[in-house]
Amino acid sequence: MSKQLEPDIGPIKDSFKQLGLPRSMLLGLQHMFAMFGATILVPLITGLSVQVTLIGVGVGTLIFQFMSKGRVPVFLGSSFAFLAGVQLVTDPVNGIFAGLDMSRADKLAYATGGIFVAGFLYLLLALAVKIIGAKKVMRYLPPVVTGPIVILVGVMLAPFAISQSNNNMLLAVISLSIVIIAAAWGKGMFKIVPIVLGLGGGYLAAVIFHFAGMTNPNGTAILDFAGAAQAGIVGLPPFFLPRFGLIPILVMIPAAIATISEHIADMIILSDVCGEDFTEKPGLTRTLIGDGLATTFSGLVGAPATTTYSENVGVVVLTKIHDARVVILAAFYATILGFMPIFAAIVYTIPDSIVGGVSFVLYGMIAAVGIRTLVDNRVDIGETRNLLIIAVVLVTGLGLRFGPLITVTLGGYSVPIDRLGIAIGALLGVFLNIVLPGEKFEFGKKKE
Repeated sequence: MSKQLEPDIGPIKDSFKQLGLPRSMLLGLQHMFAMFGATILVPLITGLSVQVTLIGVGVGTLIFQFMSKGRVPVFLGSSFAFLAGVQLVTDPVNGIFAGLDMSRADKLAYATGGIFVAGFLYLLLALAVKIIGAKKVMRYLPPVVTGPIVILVGVMLAPFAISQSNNNMLLAVISLSIVIIAAAWGKGMFKIVPIVLGLGGGYLAAVIFHFAGMTNPNGTAILDFAGAAQAGIVGLPPFFLPRFGLIPILVMIPAAIATISEHIADMIILSDVCGEDFTEKPGLTRTLIGDGLATTFSGLVGAPATTTYSENVGVVVLTKIHDARVVILAAFYATILGFMPIFAAIVYTIPDSIVGGVSFVLYGMIAAVGIRTLVDNRVDIGETRNLLIIAVVLVTGLGLRFGPLITVTLGGYSVPIDRLGIAIGALLGVFLNIVLPGEKFEFGKKKE
């Protein structure tokens, strides 16, 4: 690495010896704080366990760090890209199991089964990268395909933000406002953790309203502390094993395509920030395997899928501390919290309307990330080839989801094809990218 490319980190060097253990532990807390709001939001939305989620991201991050030889300072938090898939599996009205006599626990088991299998897509891609190289593999997953897929995921989730907020729109607006203010005008760490601030600020408002004698518009209590009062300090999380079905797996695969794209983007960003090419050393093969094994582990124990977190990349940029060992400390902190039922019980007292208010921004940001993927990679939408791919992916996904009901038989049972809109759109995008004439995407090559 030439001196021109070395990061300017001033007097702070990346080692425990120079940072000191107390400072390193504090930096680890900062990384956990950065990932915390978004990570716990996923189980609050889906109904999965907060305890198991924290263990999933903690152990998943440790798996990733082991595979990447402790070189990459990134934390693996809960993935929002898989939310649409989980909702499509578990929703009682519009889900793939709608109308069947099946408990929500069973539906969640099928959802985590899809997540478990989706993790193997990382491993297959890592094998392909190892055998034929990243440049050739990424020709089949260019930004013109992955961008619209991510946009679809965000747009599909929009109705759920409204339904979650409906119970108390005032709390939703308060939480949403705090997130917007923190993200737009916050400085330093405040700008990196708007979700934590939105959840915390909304919860503070809920506490004030509750003890002032206010209720939700439907007459129910704003807060319910019964569960927290009965929770123990230390205890085993409610792990459960996945169940497998063809449709739940197909629903989850497009999310894996989106998170793989996010993973590669984060590796490139971190390489620029740290002055090291992580796509070469430890290499995309190792980082993809680490991310895939982490997602598979999460699906195995009943947790959401994991993904590299941009929030923690932001902490690296802010602190200029590039030592992955502070991230490893954050992973241990998260795992320890996972064995504390009292902590999870307190999190469960957060009203759905606060989660919904924060989700207004989060779901929109997912779609915005898809748009940014197109913009950052300078995808020429005026070019007929690109326009055709984007148009077909978007219209297929949205049209099947909100269009006329079409039922097909797959995996031994009938399923409305609208539940597979994102999956079908993704497959068509990959197919069109292969067969349409024109300049193909070249990984690692920047357009002028």
